[in-house]
Amino acid sequence: MTDPVWDVVVVGAGPAGCSAAASIGRCDPSARVLVVDRADFPRDKACGDGIASEAADLLAELGFDVGSVFAGAPPVCRLALRSPAGIEVNRQMRQPVHVVPREILDERLVADIRRRGIEVRRHEVRTVAVDGRGPVVLDGSLRARFVIGADGAESVVRRALGVPAAAKGRVALAIRGYAPELADQDGAQVIVMTQRHWPAYAWSFPLGDGRANIGYGELIGPGPLRRTDMLTRMAALLPGLDSHPDRLRAHRLPLSSGRPAIRAGQVLLVGDAQSLINPFTGEGIFYAVASGALAGQAAAEALRSGLDAGTAYRRLTRERLGRHFLHTSALARLGRWPGLIDAGMRAARADQRVFDDLVHFGLADGKLTGQIIRNLRFS
Repeated sequence: MTDPVWDVVVVGAGPAGCSAAASIGRCDPSARVLVVDRADFPRDKACGDGIASEAADLLAELGFDVGSVFAGAPPVCRLALRSPAGIEVNRQMRQPVHVVPREILDERLVADIRRRGIEVRRHEVRTVAVDGRGPVVLDGSLRARFVIGADGAESVVRRALGVPAAAKGRVALAIRGYAPELADQDGAQVIVMTQRHWPAYAWSFPLGDGRANIGYGELIGPGPLRRTDMLTRMAALLPGLDSHPDRLRAHRLPLSSGRPAIRAGQVLLVGDAQSLINPFTGEGIFYAVASGALAGQAAAEALRSGLDAGTAYRRLTRERLGRHFLHTSALARLGRWPGLIDAGMRAARADQRVFDDLVHFGLADGKLTGQIIRNLRFS
């Protein structure tokens, strides 16, 4: 017996895919939605694990029980930054961050959508056929009126559409592991930037149990970027780091400054598959949840109206995130000059309001406010 035609098949059950499925269910409870993922849950995923309060707010709007999602992860209220030139800022954040390993986070999100009656299957999608006249066909047998590709930076769905991967200069490479907190970390999120290999930084994000998610990320340039180089640079930026962090994994980060245009049609890309990584900070979970929610809303609109889902998704994304993307892309270009980042850190050290605006810009959907621009301090 073959499956019926699903209204929407979501490929990938991470934050973007679960958010898309939840969004469809809230907009159209009668929609037949299937989520497929190549892995069983729990499963690990290379990530910095930090979840901003703005992402938590979006999850709550989609009906997720945020208290359960964050259970066991105490709020992190301070952020300690060091700029490329060594300017240090250590301030209380306006809203806390929670650090939840993706092995835990994604399993909890999947369990939540299953409780709503949304089916989640283990299935690795290999082929996607779109002819524009009938259902989209996955792997020759799984049929859907619409497909949402939430299958990450190496997206099979994106490749099937012929959408090229982000070009060099628009992709970063990061490596992540787990180790004891730094001796002087004191429960704060720590980000240390480097001028020598700019743009690049190392981080240590506390889990609340004496351990931290630690890592290093760098924009991919013309030359090779080897694992040993990244580990050496991370250790240099985080003095006192345990010399043998565990669960080290590397991953590519396709930056939103190189994101493809949203195409009309039956197939929508979200999260990393749509190259939605903040080029200023490398943050991706807020974008994953936001884009998943918007794609789910667009698919639900198309189910009701018969209009084009891709066109609706493009409109919704422009309305919700268009100005933010313009500002992040501009800063990504200007930020190739580390002196601008140093100026921003001087301003943030001098004024809590600038600090708050920059954090919102880097972790969610903030803009380059007049407050930031007026207070930039060059030397």
